[in-house]
Amino acid sequence: MLRRSCDFLSVIAIAAALVTPALAGTSLLTDKPDLSSFSQEGLNRVTEMLDREVGQGHLAGAIMLIQHRGKPVYYEAFGVRDPATMAPMTTDTIFRLYSMSKPVTSVAAMILVEQDKLRLDDPIAKFIPSFAHPQVATERTDASGKTYLDFAPAEKPITVLDLMRQSSGISSAFTNLGLITELYLDAGLFDGDFDNADFAARLAKLPLAYQPATVWDYGHSTDLLGRIIEIASGQSLYDFQRQYLFDPLGMTDTGYYVLDPAKAPRIAQPMPTDRIIGNETISDPTMKRRWESGGGGLVSTTGDYARFLQMLINGGTLDGVRILKPESVQLMRQNQVAPASDVKPWAYYYPGAGFGYGLGFGVRTGPGDDGVPGFVGEMAWGGAAGTYFWTYPDQDVVMILMVQTPTQRGRIQPILKTLVYDAIRK
Repeated sequence: MLRRSCDFLSVIAIAAALVTPALAGTSLLTDKPDLSSFSQEGLNRVTEMLDREVGQGHLAGAIMLIQHRGKPVYYEAFGVRDPATMAPMTTDTIFRLYSMSKPVTSVAAMILVEQDKLRLDDPIAKFIPSFAHPQVATERTDASGKTYLDFAPAEKPITVLDLMRQSSGISSAFTNLGLITELYLDAGLFDGDFDNADFAARLAKLPLAYQPATVWDYGHSTDLLGRIIEIASGQSLYDFQRQYLFDPLGMTDTGYYVLDPAKAPRIAQPMPTDRIIGNETISDPTMKRRWESGGGGLVSTTGDYARFLQMLINGGTLDGVRILKPESVQLMRQNQVAPASDVKPWAYYYPGAGFGYGLGFGVRTGPGDDGVPGFVGEMAWGGAAGTYFWTYPDQDVVMILMVQTPTQRGRIQPILKTLVYDAIRK
């Protein structure tokens, strides 16, 4: 296994800055790629790129893992885990996952489906009656040019499937949809110390932004799914995930908070000027709260998350422990948005060009038009603090980038994906 920790200051003296390659086209995109080996020269370019990002102060540190058939092909640590202490980045560093929590919560829901405690077509009002009669708010403009919200009853119930594929109509204040976003901003969703039940009750008082099962809208659907997992299982979200996911997979550093003082120094920190996500400061996992956000609250290590992804790649099993049936994993990998269904992407479609959306993560369906290469069947998702994964399931390959940078993630990820793709021996 290749492991290396770069000195945060000495990388500035890299002899020549990496010239960012033009994003490759997708002419090699295929259902059956050959990923049996990687070019060392190509992997060296990955190293140079991340060295440069750290050296130029864009990142405090990073970890990059490429795993083939369960074994690391490339596993390197760069820079420092905390600019304040200058502690070097190491592979046991703990990262805030934010939306990379969603695949984990979705797998937990699928476990309950297999236990016959949950069905994808269950109306969520079966578990939370306050969602029995949601209203849908549509922004309109009157004759004077003034905008207002027009309310109408939901035409169909919100289902568990809608929560998992982000088609519930439940929005958020993360993106500006006009007056509906103002309602979410003014609702005090995050006021005080609250738990998943309180958060669900707050959401139930708000209108939907779209009719259920019509639009992919990246809102609080997976947070609500976490509450339904609690009700269906009779356990807290973390306790259920720990019993059926984390402990069986050996994910010893994965949870919603870091309460062990001995582990706290292992938490990765961003650069001092890169700590804002939306209107909030990046979270502090050492501060215990009652809320366990299934949509964005988990923290984890590269190794823990790699075990989770390898389980999915293996069809639901790892090291002799079965978490899900193969058919459940296959269902999660199937595209659930148009053209595969009537659910249409919204204006802010985060899966990106060439991607559909399965049950908890993006699934690649074609080449797209952004020039970022990949393979049909790729599973991918990221988090607001910069963590990102993508996999080539048919070739048993997992890639994980662990960083904490809200501002640089959108720029870095396509460059890195292109470099890794170019490192594949064609």
